[in-house]
Amino acid sequence: MSDLRVNGLGKAYKHYPSQWSRLAEWILPLGKPRHVQHWVMQDVSFQLKAGEAVGIVGINGAGKSTLLKMIAGTVRPTCGEIVVNGRVAAMLELGMGFHPDFTGRQNAIMGGQLLGLSVEEILQLMPQIEAFAEIGNYIDQPTRTYSSGMQMRLAFSVATARRPDVLIVDEALSVGDSYFQHKSFERIRAFRREGTTLLIVSHDRYAIQTICDRAILLDEGRVRMQGSPVDVLDFYNAMMAEHRHQMIRQETLPDGRVATVSGTGEVRIQDVKLMHLDGHPADTVEVGETLQLVVRIRAHEPVPRLVLGFLLKDRLGQAIYGINTHRLKQPLEHLQAGEETTFHFQFPARLGKGSYSVSLSLSREDSHLDKNFEWRDNALIFHVFNTHQEDFVGSSWLDAKVQIERHRQG
Repeated sequence: MSDLRVNGLGKAYKHYPSQWSRLAEWILPLGKPRHVQHWVMQDVSFQLKAGEAVGIVGINGAGKSTLLKMIAGTVRPTCGEIVVNGRVAAMLELGMGFHPDFTGRQNAIMGGQLLGLSVEEILQLMPQIEAFAEIGNYIDQPTRTYSSGMQMRLAFSVATARRPDVLIVDEALSVGDSYFQHKSFERIRAFRREGTTLLIVSHDRYAIQTICDRAILLDEGRVRMQGSPVDVLDFYNAMMAEHRHQMIRQETLPDGRVATVSGTGEVRIQDVKLMHLDGHPADTVEVGETLQLVVRIRAHEPVPRLVLGFLLKDRLGQAIYGINTHRLKQPLEHLQAGEETTFHFQFPARLGKGSYSVSLSLSREDSHLDKNFEWRDNALIFHVFNTHQEDFVGSSWLDAKVQIERHRQG
């Protein structure tokens, strides 16, 4: 049985044309409605199993925070059902529930009570809350004197002082220093290993891909896509690139991966090849070997400026290396309709053993978010093996050398 089940969830707010309409409806409850319903979420359904982590992504206003608030119980749904098994801990807004004139310790006690803990339990947990938050003597200072990072430290420490069955996090961990972010994510990973179900909203692609098993894309209050984090985030990035006159399609590759292709289409990729220096296809590559990436494009309309970029990603979708002709100071200008161009990139494959993909971007400037002619994820796949170099660990071969000097006792 799932730890969390959401079925047909919807949320609507009443919109009144004026304050008098609101008053008239209140005074005459049996009269005709004087409002219209504005739906911010409709027909959202999904299930999470024990220990599963799901990331929620979408543009601002897509309904992410509303969904989490309904699951946490701070907002009542208009329709649908939510079934949660176990204790829920939620970090929805930074310092939510903190009183600025109360000390951190006092707010921790109140926050723990809101999570269903008794005062005795909170006092027993207080030493570890203080130790994890690492805010020192500020624990006994009013929270109005806290920075946003300190509020996040205390709020996260309280919410996770006792392992919850379901943990909900809404962007709160994006605030603060990288040290505490790493520390927080390590606690989240430990909770997951012990069976905690995680629901997280984050614009950090790395966080979603490394922590989550699945991702859900919300668009205008509806579920647009569910699937692996890499596939969903690729589709989401394509949506973000441009919203007008944008083509988006997904193709399933022979190895099961999904390639997302998007763009306005003024310029398109005709062919892409990864080759050894002898001109043969490079499906398998030796560590450190020099490779050639050859990309042929065609302009279907006149384009004043064109930038081609490529991005290497590992099997988890993490970016390993990316470059484009803008950063190389070689953009193309004044392309004519029908004109074809071939780009030849050359680079050493200083990569670790494993499977890698190449994504391509045709844009006007440095980023495809400005003007996306074509973005193609997983344009090709290649594999790196190691038979000549030392047996190193990781995704990058740095060719480290060592000198050892022994100092013997006389």
